[in-house]
Amino acid sequence: MLVKLDNVQKHYGDFSLSCSIQLEEGHITGIIGANGAGKSTMFKSILGLISTDGGTVEILGKEGSKLDTSDKQQIGVVFADSTFNGSFSIMDITTIMESMYDNFDKKTYLEKCEKYGLPLKKRIHDFSTGMTAKFKLLTAMSYGAKLLILDEPTVGLDSVVRSDLLDEMREFMEQEGRAILISSHISSDLEGLCDDLYFLKDGNILFHEDTDVILSDYAILKVSEEQYQNLDKNHVIYRKKEPFGYMLLTGNKQYYLDNYREIVAERGSIDDVLLMMAKGERIQ
Repeated sequence: MLVKLDNVQKHYGDFSLSCSIQLEEGHITGIIGANGAGKSTMFKSILGLISTDGGTVEILGKEGSKLDTSDKQQIGVVFADSTFNGSFSIMDITTIMESMYDNFDKKTYLEKCEKYGLPLKKRIHDFSTGMTAKFKLLTAMSYGAKLLILDEPTVGLDSVVRSDLLDEMREFMEQEGRAILISSHISSDLEGLCDDLYFLKDGNILFHEDTDVILSDYAILKVSEEQYQNLDKNHVIYRKKEPFGYMLLTGNKQYYLDNYREIVAERGSIDDVLLMMAKGERIQ
């Protein structure tokens, strides 16, 4: 287990984080939720950037507080709102990375930067948003880390740049023993990337599910008031009142297709699940 949070607590005024998650080798696990749900707080708790108020954090099989220098060299991190000093160039960063990381692969790193058109001698401060995002991810993957922790790495980027970054993440995972923990509110990025997803709302994990299961088994049911009253609700997770009746989220689409052929059952996307969690009422 590369990451394990067991009932980790963090309190900020009116906001409280309370969560448990696991990340296994060979997996890309996504954390999805609206802005302010607690994704960044969770990541900072994992990395020891903030103190927690309860629970335990394990990373790379150790308590988070007991990681040594060699352990930390196995972790690559990208935060949307932070990077290196903007006055540095990629060549400056290369020198820094060589001195900090035993397994820094200078040759591959510079080749990757050139592949994506990143100017080696230009100040990072003068990079475009897309260039900065590529630079940060390539740097995090440049020294043979086993674990990538990525907090909104594709935020504010166009579809072409996002596609490039997702391809780099998939390539990173080709080597055994690696894993990625990624947060994003761009659900389309996660649908084709993640093995499983945790849904976070107001600091709490609402549920955890394999991505394939969500895309194959979940559905949005649209029913009238009369249909709702006569419906078996044992497989309904959330409901949302609408002028025509109700929108319902189910994790057993086939049951309703087989037994209620008169109702509308639409494929449940990650966006649908997130919307129902944010706006709907949980009924089980």
